[in-house]
Amino acid sequence: MNIPAGKAMSLGSVMVDIEGTTLQPHEAERLMDPLVAGVILFSRNFESVEQLQALTESIHALRHPRLLIAVDHEGGRVQRFRSGFTRIPPMRVLGQLHDHNPRQSYEAAEKIGWLLATELLSVGVDFSFAPVVDLDYGGSKVIGDRSFSMNPVTVGQLGFHLMKGMRKAGMASVAKHFPGHGFIEADTHTEIAVDERPFAEIQQKDMQPFLTLIENGLDAVMPAHVIYPKVDKLPAGFSTHWLQTVLRKQCHFEGAIISDDMSMQAAVEYGSASERVLKALQAGCDLVLVCNDPQAADEVLAKVDWHAGPLSHARLIRLHAHQKVSYSKLPYHPLWQAAVTVIDNLNKSYGQQELI
Repeated sequence: MNIPAGKAMSLGSVMVDIEGTTLQPHEAERLMDPLVAGVILFSRNFESVEQLQALTESIHALRHPRLLIAVDHEGGRVQRFRSGFTRIPPMRVLGQLHDHNPRQSYEAAEKIGWLLATELLSVGVDFSFAPVVDLDYGGSKVIGDRSFSMNPVTVGQLGFHLMKGMRKAGMASVAKHFPGHGFIEADTHTEIAVDERPFAEIQQKDMQPFLTLIENGLDAVMPAHVIYPKVDKLPAGFSTHWLQTVLRKQCHFEGAIISDDMSMQAAVEYGSASERVLKALQAGCDLVLVCNDPQAADEVLAKVDWHAGPLSHARLIRLHAHQKVSYSKLPYHPLWQAAVTVIDNLNKSYGQQELI
């Protein structure tokens, strides 16, 4: 297939992935499907900074408006790109700093948010799925030190300052996993997850950080693949009640709703890949992730008939990068230098290995 460079076509509603470190012809063809809105990158797509820049340029050159490029790059154990990037500590470290010095923790969160975003933007990534604003109840297999704290106010404030730093760099933020994934032990990547608590408790605790960020212009939210049976029998990402009634109407959220991966075990119970994607879109997602399963992606693109409205499209367009600093100039940038110093100090104070 001959693909014209920069073909004009609106963004779709599905985000897919690619196999390796370069864009293959059949993948480029897949990315030209009108239903596709973007690409999520993983560690397997990263070899070096130069290779990553070439890859993102080749993806962005395909269409206009350009496809979105995203990554899970939070810090700690969830950081897809390592060599050539600052190793960001887990967010729990900021919570520990907050216990001793709240003001210093907010300043550190803002600097780290700026650095995280600036480094990604410099290589052509539009946004990261961050921050995690789940509460750390102590038992979650999948959240753990990805969370700032158990205290909803602390999480909200640190999440806000991280978001503020990302915004200063020119990057949108995606708060996850609404309405809260921290209470349960189950890992939704590999098992069904059920949170039996009543809505009032979730609202008073887990939803508070999301509300703080929403009040301050949060760009996007990722719902959890968790079932809250006292509220709805469907996981939040498939639930019209959670997404439309609670998130949109009660929380007054106007940004993009981005599903978690439809290939995760907690999602596969809900029909074929195309059925799952359609259910998520019908529930209120603006963008649905289909990862690590090219056959599922092709099935979705062949079978899902979905035409998002202009409002949904506008929400996605706002996720594009707004500015960037050249990667080669980062070491000379005073904000980058200040952020690296903060991270060095955090690692020394809280027993992290040297992560630069």
